[in-house]
Amino acid sequence: MFPGFEKMVEERILVAQRKGDFDNLEGSGKPLNLEELAGVPEDLRLSYKILKNAGCLPPEIELKKEITKTEDLLGAMEDTAEKYKLMKKLNFLIMKLNTLRNTSVEFEMPEKYMSSLIERFGTDSTKK
Repeated sequence: MFPGFEKMVEERILVAQRKGDFDNLEGSGKPLNLEELAGVPEDLRLSYKILKNAGCLPPEIELKKEITKTEDLLGAMEDTAEKYKLMKKLNFLIMKLNTLRNTSVEFEMPEKYMSSLIERFGTDSTKK
């Protein structure tokens, strides 16, 4: 930062306080929700806040919503062939989410596999 910049900013804030510019701000007197963006990296918090105020969701959240919706559809499905197609879509969405996160493998969402689906739905397509 420039030398003296912080002092100039502080002086402008004090002048604005004396004029009453901060008296009727939205949320005045209410506690801050610091947990709202706790899981977001610090360098992305401002941009996420701007997106939220504009009614937009970050790509990760959109993908999580789509994954949840796909899992719900999968649970209600009867046809094994359709389940398989939806499972492929679900695994693709999970892979896409894991790629966007750019974190350690330990924190990735695990993909869903057909065997676990067969156990869950109680049908075994390997028996003929």
